[in-house]
Order: sequence, then structure tokens, then C-alpha cells
Amino acid sequence: MGEIVRYKRDVWGEEVILGVSWDLLWVVAVAVLVLLAAHAIIMAALANKKMEKASSEGRRVLRHETIDRLFHWVMAASILVLIATGTAPILGLRIAWLNIHWIAGLLLTFVVVFHIIRSLFWQDFKSMILGPKDFGEPFDSSKKPGKYTFEQKGMHWAVTVVVLAVIVTGVLLFLQIDTPFWDRTNSMPEDQLGLMFLLHGLSTLALIALAATHIYFALRPEKLFYTRSMVSGWISEDEMTANHDTSLWSPKEAD
Repeated sequence: MGEIVRYKRDVWGEEVILGVSWDLLWVVAVAVLVLLAAHAIIMAALANKKMEKASSEGRRVLRHETIDRLFHWVMAASILVLIATGTAPILGLRIAWLNIHWIAGLLLTFVVVFHIIRSLFWQDFKSMILGPKDFGEPFDSSKKPGKYTFEQKGMHWAVTVVVLAVIVTGVLLFLQIDTPFWDRTNSMPEDQLGLMFLLHGLSTLALIALAATHIYFALRPEKLFYTRSMVSGWISEDEMTANHDTSLWSPKEAD
């Protein structure tokens, strides 16, 4: 555990957790770069040059409502700001990061709570459930998904768990600092505070890995039509039928 956790002595001379070892930041960065580069090389080697790409022309169908696209980009921006401000001191960058960090954290908390409520009451929550049959999808080209692919569902739930961990630990740490709303209380014992820093740090490292992976796949040529839909809201009917089972997902026509 010494390579993952940093320790210190408290006022009583007891060894307590200080937080995560930020040497792991470089381990995560290198591991993600190696894995994504390996994936890109494998995909290039397996690419079938004769395979026709689905056309973006013709009838358009709605994939993402405006409010959901707005949620996605606000969440993405707040996560990138949190990562940048959270790692700046570790990288030796001298910026006034703390206020920007907690403001971005509160924004992330608000949009995530909003999204959870919306997904439960106004969206088709079942379309994002990852069931046993979904795990065979990547190995059987004849199986087409409904609205979301196996990879998209997996990324969604991984991000959900990690972001909730970041938010919960971040809010508990936020309560310990001076803000415009209250003065610092130092109410949390040192051992518990160190544990919160550890969990917040580990979830941050996981978030960095997930964010990098998400950006990589969003920029892959065969996935760009999904990225376009997160900007414009639509995909073409040809793209839908080529990649999705229309008996499981029948969207309305885009405006």
C-alpha cells in the first residue's frame, strides 16, 4: 500500500492516511496512452478498406434532445476543469485553483443530480441498463444494440460510479474549507480527512483515465457520427439502420 497511499504522523504521533500517492498520476497517464495506442494500431490493422461507411445524407432521426446535449457538455466542461485544477498543484503549476475547483465541483453536482432525476422520470432509463445479453454483443457482429451499444452502456456506468465517488468525497472535503457560505470548521478527524483525500484522489485518477478513453473513442472515425449527434442531436437513418436494431430503438424524425 505504500506505493498507493501517503501517510503522516498526527499530533499524537499516530500514523494516519494523508492521501493518495500522486506518483500514480504518471502510471495512469502512461497506461492509458499505451492501451489507447495499442487499440488504434489493432483497429488500423483490422480495418476493412472495402467496408462501406453509412451515409450521413438523407432522412435524419433524433438521437439526443437539446437539454441532454447541454447536460453532456456542461458535465464535460466541469469535469475537465476539475481535472485541470486538481492536478495543477501536482504538476507544479502555480494558479489560484481552489475556488475554481469547488465551483466546478458544485456545478458538476448540480447537473448530475438534475440528470439522475430526469433519467428516472422523463427518459427511457431501461435503455441504459446493462444486461447479461449485452455482453455477447462485441463478439457477435449480427447482434445490433438498441439506442446504446454495449461500450456506451459500460462507459456510462463506469463514469456514473466514478463521478458519484468524486462528488461525495468532494462535497465532504468542501465542508472543511473556507467558502463564502461558511468558515472552516476542521470538524473532521485527521484519519477520516486523510481517507477522504485518498478516496477523492483515487476516484480522480479513475476519472482521468475514463475521460481520456471517452475522448479517444469520440474522435475515432467510425464513432464520429455519435459525436456529431451530441452536437447537432441527429444521426441519419442510414447510420441508424447500419448500427442499431430498429425493433429496439425507433426514434422520431429530427427537425
